[in-house]
Amino acid sequence: MALSVRLFGLSSWSILVPEVLMGVGTVAVVYASVRRRSGPGAGLLAGAVLALTPVAALMFRFNNPDALLALLLSVACHLVVRALEDGRTRWLVWAGVAIGAAFLAKTLQAFLVLPALALVYGVCAPVRMRRRLAQLALAAVALVVSAGWWVAAVELWPASSRPYVGGSQNNSFLELTFGYNGLGRLNGEETGSVGGGGGPGGAGGGQWGQTGWERMFGTQTGGQISWLLPAAIVLLVAVLVLTRRARRTDPGRAALLVWGGSLLTTAAVFSFMAGIFHEYYTVALAPSLAAVVGMGTAALWRARRGTWAALALAAAMTATAAWGYVLLGRTPGYLPWLRWLVLAGGLAAAFGLVFAGRLGRWTGAVAAGLGLVAALAGPTAYTLSTVREGHTGSIVTAGPTGASMRGPGGGPGGAPGDGGFPGSESGDGGFPGGAAPGRNQGNQRNQGSQGSQGNQSGGRALPQPYPPGGQDGAEGARGGFPAGAPGAVGGLLDGADVGAQAEELLAKDAGRYTWAAAAVGAQNAASYQLATGEPVMAIGGFNGTDPSPTLARFKEYVAAGKIHYFVAGGGMGGGAGAGGDGPAAEITAWVEATFEKVTVGSAVFYDLTQQA
Repeated sequence: MALSVRLFGLSSWSILVPEVLMGVGTVAVVYASVRRRSGPGAGLLAGAVLALTPVAALMFRFNNPDALLALLLSVACHLVVRALEDGRTRWLVWAGVAIGAAFLAKTLQAFLVLPALALVYGVCAPVRMRRRLAQLALAAVALVVSAGWWVAAVELWPASSRPYVGGSQNNSFLELTFGYNGLGRLNGEETGSVGGGGGPGGAGGGQWGQTGWERMFGTQTGGQISWLLPAAIVLLVAVLVLTRRARRTDPGRAALLVWGGSLLTTAAVFSFMAGIFHEYYTVALAPSLAAVVGMGTAALWRARRGTWAALALAAAMTATAAWGYVLLGRTPGYLPWLRWLVLAGGLAAAFGLVFAGRLGRWTGAVAAGLGLVAALAGPTAYTLSTVREGHTGSIVTAGPTGASMRGPGGGPGGAPGDGGFPGSESGDGGFPGGAAPGRNQGNQRNQGSQGSQGNQSGGRALPQPYPPGGQDGAEGARGGFPAGAPGAVGGLLDGADVGAQAEELLAKDAGRYTWAAAAVGAQNAASYQLATGEPVMAIGGFNGTDPSPTLARFKEYVAAGKIHYFVAGGGMGGGAGAGGDGPAAEITAWVEATFEKVTVGSAVFYDLTQQA
């Protein structure tokens, strides 16, 4: 996305076109891989399932690294499938390179598929065990080299002449990788973050929702990814039973195990991770889910004359229809008739599939066609709702309003379909005060842009066009929390709606300064930077909790006349606001006690050239 902006200038188009191309590429890779082993019909089905998965439609047109992650992991799975066919080392080495590149897109999340890929190749590859182990070792070396060159460059480069590693507390990419973006995501202990989730085993609810096996099916995540997840599990188990007597190296079963293993391992980690979890992470499941559905359906359809295969097809169809009915029922005001059609059509198709091998050719085709329509009707409707609107903010969800309900503590709350929080208006996404991440509110100028958490080191986040989380510490944050309170979302999820007067103030004499202003949190700073076209310093990184710059360094900048204004408010509190104890809080307190306050409309600034 950054390269596209360099080439074509800053716009929603230049940012989102690469995302769309990565989505098209992902569908093409999944289609090609499934077609190779299961035929063109299975490939088309897998491609359709992927393209019509709501969270995929969302993330393949949204400024975020997840689209690239999905593409690279799909390439890696396809390359392992190729290696399982002939045992050639080059395919496995290239798979290691793809996963290494995926690591650079989104760090340790790329490694979630590694156990499945390594285990399947180690067991099913058509070469001797010693060669298998040597090939896996070479693939590991390729992974380390393709991922490690950039890590080494960052770690070995003098810290004084490179950007601070955002998200870390010690200016270390390794600490970021294994801490905030690594083990912290699993156990919830994320230093510099905004709080963990439910706790291991679903012991409790937290800001990021309840953990446990049911998370992928819950009110927050189910409508994003789980439409065909019950069917995929049924199909995977059924085909493994059907091929239980196949030889160890059977390439069709091995390919299914590659995609199915990737699906299960990633879903398991997502289900039980206690740290930061957003619904859109589940786009990583979409390629594997689509491949399993395509390959599994094709395998059972070919064997439909057997009782087991026919019953398994019917069971998968029944599970899909029933679950689609449940998911559509979670938004009762949205196409209320559709869930009944999905249920009735799905059950009728399931009945026909029981006898698909014994009926005439056209009768079986009608049952299969009806089942396909019933299975894809729900996700297609949610996908169409997704692509009809632009999505902005740090937390976005697919589908109609209320499709992902999050109440206090991460559970559903409020009236069905209204988004959750008490006092919130219908359709605002459930956040207090109506500031809904992922919905278009307020200033529409920057529609389609998003300050991604992926822009951790030296990147420039893009603003969110909905109301800010409060500009003045005395007024409190609009997000329903007082400014500086732990858990406040202003500045992290919200960008500022910059008024014309504020733009004029910051733009005046901006050329005389290195930074026209400084603000706590990257989202807050980005809003003013894009509104004015002038550089704005982001104090404390994305969350406002990074120890960069320190108070001493900030004083040096001010003394040297490099910063004109300080933007009040923003950040996450608890170390970022005036009531915290981190560098951002120290800077805020010093500025408020030292410099002249300037109020422009609802925004508050401090003139760092005028002492109070």
